[in-house]
Amino acid sequence: MINIIATAASTKQAEALLKVGVDTLYIGDNRFGLRLPTSMSIEEIEEVVKLAHHFGKKVHVAVNGIMHNEHIEELPKYLHDLHTAGIDAITVGDPGVIMLLKELNLEIPYIYDAHTLVTSASQIQFWLKKGAIGAVVARELTFIELKTIQEKLLKPIEVQVYGPTCIHHSKRSLLTNYYQFADVHDKSSTVRGTNISEQNDAEHQYSIYEDENGTHIFSAEDISLLPYFPQLYQARIINWKMDGLFLPEDTFTSIVQLFVQAKRELLSGNAAMEEYVAQLERLQPKERAIGTGFFLKQPDEVQ
Repeated sequence: MINIIATAASTKQAEALLKVGVDTLYIGDNRFGLRLPTSMSIEEIEEVVKLAHHFGKKVHVAVNGIMHNEHIEELPKYLHDLHTAGIDAITVGDPGVIMLLKELNLEIPYIYDAHTLVTSASQIQFWLKKGAIGAVVARELTFIELKTIQEKLLKPIEVQVYGPTCIHHSKRSLLTNYYQFADVHDKSSTVRGTNISEQNDAEHQYSIYEDENGTHIFSAEDISLLPYFPQLYQARIINWKMDGLFLPEDTFTSIVQLFVQAKRELLSGNAAMEEYVAQLERLQPKERAIGTGFFLKQPDEVQ
């Protein structure tokens, strides 16, 4: 079955996403997870888990940051709290977290998520043998490469089918540092709504997002693989991630609902996606262009 995974920015949005048919909610705490729409407390996570399980759905929690000493000290309690909350899985990129799970004897399923490093079937097979239940592949992979990887694996990989793609991450709080240097006191824009462009290419505006893990710069367009759902399904690539980081909650929920409808249409035997593509164009905010990222490129084009 196709598994649509969607980020949730609040318990209210989580319930709305469950009602429109999302299969898995993706949430977490910014101390331990990267690039989340909002940082949820353990109490909020518990509430989302109860909601999801009431609908017969799942919750994945991001624990995919690179852990520093202060994180490692706080992590055992957090993992115990997540286990008590009854989450269904965590995403993990730092092998230290995997070791800690074993040391704490916590049976929390984990999905390997080391971002740009996950680019081969053999790498994924290594972590599957170590206990992972799946893997999130790098966003920079082409469809040719994705198919090749999936053909060699028994478990489906996770790919991003909608949303922004991070192209640069600095551990430093670059926006906050700049505002302090420039004596700008409006800190509200350090979270969202700020863009950067190259000196000779002002047309392409790259979104900036700052959280406890530093500063993240995103591509100038949102990915949408909606037109290629039949090809993904035929290739057994069935874990589809949707990221609503830069969208209003209601807008993202409507887009997720559209993707759920397209999934159901595909599973009913109808592979025509044109009407859903047209609907997405109407829902998509005008300031955020839609593209396919690296998906349609040839592998030798990606440097």
